[in-house]
Amino acid sequence: MMYEEQQQQQQQVMMRMAELNNNNQKGDERSGRRFIEDEERLNIVDLSGMSLDSLPKPSLNLTTICKLNLSNNNLQSIPESLTARLLNVVALDVHSNQLKFLPNSIGCLSKLKTLNVSGNLLQSLPKTIENCRSLEELNANFNKLTKLPETIGFELINLKKLAVNSNKLIFLPRSITHLTSLRVLDARLNCLRALPEDLENLINLQILNVSQNFQYLQNLPYSIGLLISLLELDVSYNKITTLPDSMGCMKKLQKLSVEGNPLVSPPAEVFEQGLHAVKGYLSEKMNGGHKSPPKKKSWVGKLVKYGTFSGYTLRGTSNGEREGFFISEYRSIDGLASPRHIGMFSPRRLFSPGRYFTR
Repeated sequence: MMYEEQQQQQQQVMMRMAELNNNNQKGDERSGRRFIEDEERLNIVDLSGMSLDSLPKPSLNLTTICKLNLSNNNLQSIPESLTARLLNVVALDVHSNQLKFLPNSIGCLSKLKTLNVSGNLLQSLPKTIENCRSLEELNANFNKLTKLPETIGFELINLKKLAVNSNKLIFLPRSITHLTSLRVLDARLNCLRALPEDLENLINLQILNVSQNFQYLQNLPYSIGLLISLLELDVSYNKITTLPDSMGCMKKLQKLSVEGNPLVSPPAEVFEQGLHAVKGYLSEKMNGGHKSPPKKKSWVGKLVKYGTFSGYTLRGTSNGEREGFFISEYRSIDGLASPRHIGMFSPRRLFSPGRYFTR
């Protein structure tokens, strides 16, 4: 019975491939040419939902495929030779299969822009995926990924969306901060211990979701507040106690989700006032954290300390008066000046009536 089902599946696949092949031949006949423009001769092949356990040898020239959908099957592997010949494919969808690894030849897909490998059993991505330099969207949600290629951010310079939620990631590689075209980063439902520093390099990032890493994620880097294009930030259901003061600089931020955290700073009453109040609180805290250097003490104060002359202190007031010493009357400084310097230390010169000394 199973043999008959497999035969039927293969026949269906072959029929679909044959239809596409016939369409190509008819197109060539109508055009009256052997070769026609690429966009006219490339095909979309949909083999999704056919319960395929393996892929039969295709009758269609694989270089004519621009979009290939193999999703919702039972595939455990994709042949290296098949992938290497998909030279013109721009979209590859293999989600919801039983794949435990991707072929290394995926690095041959230099025109690939969209790759969906979600809902499989992948524990890692091949390093060769870095060669897919045209890639704009990578969806690897719902797998068993424990790590991403260390240098993935150095090569995928056109990547705009990276979705790796619902995996077992402990860290994101530092190279990810080099993805300057990235607009969406979804890393929720993992085991992240920390986020990379230098996040400010992600100058086009608009949506960042690192929620539901639960007890693992306890701190956010200072650089998260330097994401100049960020519109939405979700850090809910972690173990974060303090938001970085730098988040007061996030002028474009429109949505902030922090529920499910044991937050101490900002306090709950600030959050109750809304996002604007939160940013204001953090901005004020950041500005107030810079202490001005201590003022150099006046030598006059030392004279007062050692009883050279009497006086009283004026404290700063709301009118901006400075602390100083007001001398109502003067007296001689016995024993301080030698005859050589008697003019320099003359009481009349130093302590004329109404003289005001600032500290």
